[in-house]
Amino acid sequence: MDSSSLKFYHEHGFDSREHLETYFSSQQEMGFGDDSMKFPMECLHRAFSEGHIKGDLLIDISAGSFIHHLYTASGYFKQILVLKCSEQCIMELNKWINTHTGAFDWSHIMEYMKCLEGNSDQCQDKDMTLKTAITKIMKCDTDKENLTDPEVLPPADCVISTAFLEFISKDQDDYIMNFRKFVKLLKPEGYLILMGLLNTSYMMVGQDKVHMFKYNEKFVRKVLADEGFIIDHCAVHKRTTVSDLTNYEAVICITAHRE
Repeated sequence: MDSSSLKFYHEHGFDSREHLETYFSSQQEMGFGDDSMKFPMECLHRAFSEGHIKGDLLIDISAGSFIHHLYTASGYFKQILVLKCSEQCIMELNKWINTHTGAFDWSHIMEYMKCLEGNSDQCQDKDMTLKTAITKIMKCDTDKENLTDPEVLPPADCVISTAFLEFISKDQDDYIMNFRKFVKLLKPEGYLILMGLLNTSYMMVGQDKVHMFKYNEKFVRKVLADEGFIIDHCAVHKRTTVSDLTNYEAVICITAHRE
């Protein structure tokens, strides 16, 4: 594959609405729901329901404008701060938070929440709970050592990153460098929840073929260990979707803390 034909998310951006409609839609024919929504939400529900991952501040730094992975988290943190490197992603998120006409409809996520949490009345309140918990959406610059330069953020009790490192990293050294920037956002005793796509090299978003750094489970485990993290739980979900829009083999979810 000619790497020169690929676009880089943090440099060129992509159509955030197209990304949502393709990979996070309620439309059955899209077929990515089990991989992109159900599995991550199950992992996060398990992680948070154990009770030790909670606190004042959660920082989320994930690709695109999806928020479904934060529904469960919103019950365990006083505030959620969201970092995005794309202005278009920020605009898409603000539409949803402010309930503007044309905002992406996440109502299908409530069905997943009912299955996970069992109380339909509480699930209906999750939308407003999450919107209230997200106190700030900030632009970040992955080229800076401090991602939010010149502003310095308070250290977080937990950092969640979903399918972001593979979008912005060109090779192994780049991944490690970006990982180190991420974990600077974390308290020394904080938790890291890392979700990503294994063995993938591209993702189609509309007509754009977007670069993704290809790595396996062994590699990401070594990065965590080398950077002083202990893995509390690791789950790998083999791909169920048949599509040439992207070539990932599995979805991985890791919960870890510093040694």
